[in-house]
Amino acid sequence: MEVEEQATVPDQEETKPEPPESNVSYTLEVLQIIKESQQQHGLRHGDYQRYRSYCSRRLRRIRKSLKFVYGNRNKYVSRKIKEETIMNVRFLYLPLICAERCWAYMMQLKQESNTEPRKRFHLMARLLKAVRYAEELETLSQSDKCDARSKLEAQAYCAWMKGTLYFEKEQWEECIKMFSTAQNIYEKLASTFSEDQRLLYLQRVEEITPSIRYCAYNIGDQTAIKDLVQLRLKSGGMMSSNIDSLLAQTREKQALTLSEVTWRGRLVPVKNEQVRAFLLSCEENEKQLKSSSDPESQMSIYESLLMECKDALQILRDEIKADPAVKQRAHKSDGPIPSSQYLYTYLMYIRLTKTIERNMLMVETLKENLPEAGMAVAGPTTQGSTNNKKVTKPQDLIRIYDTILQNLAEIPQLAGLEDDDNLQQEIKAKSLKFKAFRCFYLAQSYTASKKWREASALYERVLKHIETANKEFKRVKGKTKNELAELKHLTQKVNGLKYSAHALSILDSEEITEGVAQLEVTKDKRAVSERLHKYQDGPELATGKPNLVPFPPDFQPIPCKPLFFDIALNQVELPSLEDKLEQKPAAGGITGFLKGWWGGGKK
Repeated sequence: MEVEEQATVPDQEETKPEPPESNVSYTLEVLQIIKESQQQHGLRHGDYQRYRSYCSRRLRRIRKSLKFVYGNRNKYVSRKIKEETIMNVRFLYLPLICAERCWAYMMQLKQESNTEPRKRFHLMARLLKAVRYAEELETLSQSDKCDARSKLEAQAYCAWMKGTLYFEKEQWEECIKMFSTAQNIYEKLASTFSEDQRLLYLQRVEEITPSIRYCAYNIGDQTAIKDLVQLRLKSGGMMSSNIDSLLAQTREKQALTLSEVTWRGRLVPVKNEQVRAFLLSCEENEKQLKSSSDPESQMSIYESLLMECKDALQILRDEIKADPAVKQRAHKSDGPIPSSQYLYTYLMYIRLTKTIERNMLMVETLKENLPEAGMAVAGPTTQGSTNNKKVTKPQDLIRIYDTILQNLAEIPQLAGLEDDDNLQQEIKAKSLKFKAFRCFYLAQSYTASKKWREASALYERVLKHIETANKEFKRVKGKTKNELAELKHLTQKVNGLKYSAHALSILDSEEITEGVAQLEVTKDKRAVSERLHKYQDGPELATGKPNLVPFPPDFQPIPCKPLFFDIALNQVELPSLEDKLEQKPAAGGITGFLKGWWGGGKK
């Protein structure tokens, strides 16, 4: 809460009362106000609850500053804004921010309605209330106290809010009318302002366009879906989420016609509608990827496809747990796997292959920022960026190839593919190809560190991987021209770099030889241990008695350490302890025996 209050420092000025303005034409920049508020208070991260809370706090501040409160905490007094009431432009803020608050609450409920369908009713009630506030704003803006720009912006905002309501009600004809009205007004406003403000209106026009095309498709225009796909490719990451949701709704209707799919020679029924929609999405995305040349758009397509695949896999995973055929096969080691499990294997195969394709797209993007071959051989570049982009290190590509190899290793382990020899052979050949590329960039990293011998050995290993991969690809049934061409190109590159690394390793060894030749060679009769820093080649070292260390060692003076003796005990006189000892009487012999017998002993 403290962070949000700090972000609203500029709005705290609204709490200061201002004198009423007279004979002034008010200007209300509706679109700029709501866009700035949305970006600063949660909508940049899709947090509609935070934005709704901000609208409530701002309404309280404005009402307090205008002295237009609705009673007190004990009693509510309804007050309506009329034309004669507007003595300040901030009176027009009240219906606008109320509409934004209701709209934000509606969007929050829309996110939660995916798991709680009952919230759909509350959602529609909040949207109807937002429309009423937008209509109130439009009515107030028609006053003579507002200029032409305020009137147009209020009309466009009201039309957009009504179009959103009709869109949720699926009233497509009314929806397309409202959205078209708003789009036309924003286009006219964009043509009358400077560059910065024009971009704001044009962005709003682009946001409305996908909804208009979707409405046209639902009315009966079959070409609208193609327009949505083209908008998806052009927008990249800016509006891809909105268009994806529209395309998903379209695929739900088309999915009713897809009941089965054929893969690896087996026909599998598809019962779940969400899985059908995903398979249709996969086919359409293949066409979009071929027609698109922008890496950012392609990456966005891959990300959305993988998210849909994740959801479809979760649905199939739940169905497999409840499928009795899967439980019966768990006790048997032979026989074909059930259809539901085979469909799960098919989706896992799609997920792994699309992940590999996405990673390969990342590799191609990173390769553009790699240093040139000559720079890579000479050493790492000193510049931090090339063409305002971060320079790619070979280690970055090594990590991506590790991920690719891991994904390839998971494919043969999928259930139902153990006996598919052709697929196993294809995966084996591709693994060798990617190992060759990984080893190549590992050699590049050693080259950048000027470790020529290690780099030369790794280049040799790359050539071995290429040779083995070529043999494996020739055994694969299918088209392998692209893979063989890539390996051929890599072979040519490796041959040149291998000889360069070998030559540089020889140059380094020659420098060491020259350094050894420049060492001073003088005859020194001292022991070897005393002249380790000097090189001397003498025949006496090969004899039976080489002078390695001086023996016997010379005496060395050392400081005297004092000795301390405890002689106090010699001066102590100890007391006698004889009286403490137990004394035994001495034996008397035969005489004592006779005395005892005669009674002369002690009694």
